[in-house]
Amino acid sequence: METEISKIKDPVERIFSFAFERYQIFLMRQNGEPPPWTEDPILAAYRFCNTYRENDRVTIWIRENWREPHSEDPDLWFAMCVARFFNEPDTLKVIGYPVPFDDTSSVRMARQLHRYDADGNKIFNAAYIISTNGLSVKKVAYVWNNLQDLWKERARLRPKKDDTLNSYHMHLGQMQGFGSFMTAQVIADLKYHRPLLNASDWHTFAASGPGSRRGLNYVLGRDRKSAWREDDFRMALLRLRDQLLPRFKANQMPEPHAQDVQNLLCEYSKYHRACFEDKRPKQNFKPRED
Repeated sequence: METEISKIKDPVERIFSFAFERYQIFLMRQNGEPPPWTEDPILAAYRFCNTYRENDRVTIWIRENWREPHSEDPDLWFAMCVARFFNEPDTLKVIGYPVPFDDTSSVRMARQLHRYDADGNKIFNAAYIISTNGLSVKKVAYVWNNLQDLWKERARLRPKKDDTLNSYHMHLGQMQGFGSFMTAQVIADLKYHRPLLNASDWHTFAASGPGSRRGLNYVLGRDRKSAWREDDFRMALLRLRDQLLPRFKANQMPEPHAQDVQNLLCEYSKYHRACFEDKRPKQNFKPRED
């Protein structure tokens, strides 16, 4: 489907124009303006995450209800693991803030979650793929076992003041259930609070996911299935960020950190496929989702 954005020849200018239009939609909705918020037929019809991860609905809920009220909790890292495993505010309301996760409280939370699940409610948000790694067990039980293992190792797994985002990514990523992408999602929450707030790579750390690798391939004119070494991906992403920053500044948009750009690449990948490959995104746009 041809759009005004798809007509732009320069791929860097094209992805920026996508980011700019998505941000304008966010601002108009924040200001209470009535729809339509865009004339772009793809952005109007399908769901895309915000240009900035902190503006997404689930992240806002986690920030306002768990992160900010418990910003000084040394085990906030554990709460963010719980938050991103389920990634669904209604489920997180049922669980409640999960620290401490001792025998008494974890059993209470598990019972509440079991009743909620038995009533037919959605437990997991489909945005992140949670695998049981081939085990014949319910996903909820698999996640709960992983959380119990994390809590047992809490003293070792708490982020420290000399951690970088990259070093903590490697540290937490050794635990069961944590691939590189999921670990980075937890870090994207934790980086706004001490001690990771002061990490030297706060602006430059990112870890790839399938969508962002595909999106970067589109921007660079590579085959969409071309593989990436993680170090090469990060360097290419940072080069792209350097090209994008003057455009963001000139249009009075906040500076995106590398994880915002990684997220942007994932969303742009969906947009690119709709424009040039006639492959529509899976989720239709629903106003409540921002």
